Amino acid sequence: MTTTIFAPILPADLDWQGDIPVARDYDDPYFSRQDGIAESRYVFLNGNRLPERFSTLSSGQLFVVGETGFGTGLNCLLAAQCFLQTAPPQAHLHLVSVEKHPLTLKDMRTALAHWPELASLANALLTEYPPATPGQHRLKLHPRISLTLLYGEAEQCWSLFQHPVDAWFLDGFAPACNPDMWQPALFAEMARLSRPGTTLATFTAAGFVRRGLQESGFVMNKNKGFGHKRHMLTGEIPHGSPASCPADSPSVIVVGAGLAGATTARALAERGCKVTVMDPDGIAQHASGNLAGVVYSTPSAHLTPQNRFYQQSYSHALRWLARQAFPRDKSDGQLNGVVQHYVDDKQQEKLTQALETGAWPSSLLIAQGEHAAELVGGGYLRPARWCQHLLDHDNIRIEKISVTAVHEGQPATVTLDNGQSRHADAIVLCTAANTTTLPGLQWLPLKLIRGQVSYCQATEASRLWQQAQCHGGYLTPALDDLHCVGATFDLHNDSPVTSEKDDQANLAQLERYLPRLWLELGGQQINIVDRRVAFRCQSLDFLPLCGPLPVATENPHRPATGLYLNLAHGSRGITGTPLCADLIADLICKHPLPVDQQLVDALAPERFIVRKRKKQSGWTP
Repeated sequence: MTTTIFAPILPADLDWQGDIPVARDYDDPYFSRQDGIAESRYVFLNGNRLPERFSTLSSGQLFVVGETGFGTGLNCLLAAQCFLQTAPPQAHLHLVSVEKHPLTLKDMRTALAHWPELASLANALLTEYPPATPGQHRLKLHPRISLTLLYGEAEQCWSLFQHPVDAWFLDGFAPACNPDMWQPALFAEMARLSRPGTTLATFTAAGFVRRGLQESGFVMNKNKGFGHKRHMLTGEIPHGSPASCPADSPSVIVVGAGLAGATTARALAERGCKVTVMDPDGIAQHASGNLAGVVYSTPSAHLTPQNRFYQQSYSHALRWLARQAFPRDKSDGQLNGVVQHYVDDKQQEKLTQALETGAWPSSLLIAQGEHAAELVGGGYLRPARWCQHLLDHDNIRIEKISVTAVHEGQPATVTLDNGQSRHADAIVLCTAANTTTLPGLQWLPLKLIRGQVSYCQATEASRLWQQAQCHGGYLTPALDDLHCVGATFDLHNDSPVTSEKDDQANLAQLERYLPRLWLELGGQQINIVDRRVAFRCQSLDFLPLCGPLPVATENPHRPATGLYLNLAHGSRGITGTPLCADLIADLICKHPLPVDQQLVDALAPERFIVRKRKKQSGWTP
């Protein structure tokens, strides 16, 4: 696994000189004082011959642009505009850009107001603009245009990126102002991600830049610069080939219609795949079937792969929900923040450090007095309605049928309980712990954790509650005039039968941590109307299993052709599944991935086989 160390992100410190943003740290403007749009088009779009190359793309073809300095997003927005004006209607554009010090949302809004002709794309960017947290952030500017923002040092970010790039915008503050970026190591990463025919363009003509790029494999040319600048550089990896062209949209079978299956199916369908969802019990009938679930995370100052997944999946889920306009109304839930009450000094210290270090910026986490913090943008919703909403798509078909076996190959195959077989280009198992009942998959390191939630009758006082509350358990505002109080956490009970004892445990925990709300709910007279038992599926290291299914044979590193897993989301299913769904969909469709290689490794199902082999060989980390 990659061992890159991530650090909190510091936003840009700007000096607004009229309507021109200037970076104080680099004493350089973000775009030309003369004409920012004209310079960007001249240098980056025309320097990479993008209008011509976009116009010659074929249906379904993918074009990837890489950029070394996002800044105000001007270059990316202009590339997106050019793509929509010149590319055929079924082509796709993926923009990938790095930024060490992202602008705040307020500053970004001010900067983009400078260009009303880009308003439509700029508004899409502002709507999805991510918080200042390290790593990759996937945004959608248009149904055919994705933007992946990489927050951090350019060289580090690109070293964790794997997809080939077709054109480079080598942008950033001038080499004299920002020498740390314009280094041979960055040029080498650009060359690694390039292929024959990949081009680059940059506003600078500095000799050491030209020589460094030449040494990395680019054939460089000096061209007339824009405006008062004498020269600029363009380059190309020789022996050109066309942009990447994934195969026609694959057919996919998704097994399971809970949160993991519904998000996976939707992510694939939006990429043009024909998806069949198979589940003998229908939509959201197991752990995804509770009346309410909470969209939340567990903030930490320590940016380990596990904690970065919790952070990145949280903001990613919020973008998904906003994009899908869900919740549609209060009957679906609300995204108005989640209050996390400190249950002990250790948790208080953990969240305080997350705030004070900047690992979790105020756009995601704010203090709520001395005894709680609020997860900004989180909330509660009905998981079953969310699943139904996601599965309502023309490219998705749902079948109530049981899968008894899966087989790798091209195509991949499922065997059904009626003895028939079905084939698809890919199969994704979103079947939680039931995955281990399939032949050959008993080795998966999964555990079941029983949880019982209590549905309590709302009172006159409790009907005024607006925000979900997390403590040792959780408490949601009323849906159907019922509050969810839960949930027990029992590793040693496999009974599906509800129990009065578990109800009392839920209420005792509520009384202990939130006594005022316990009283408003009725205190000793709380009316428990119903309850529900479900089993959380969790891995041994608390991260989901998301990626190709490895084969537990003599060659455990060989992925099973066409078979993928998306499971073991534990109690964070609403939060974690959208990011994992995009990861699975991009793996299948051969698009740039939404997470960096460190998180790809951390989520890969084969990590447990690798660890087992190392343990058996006596290797210790």
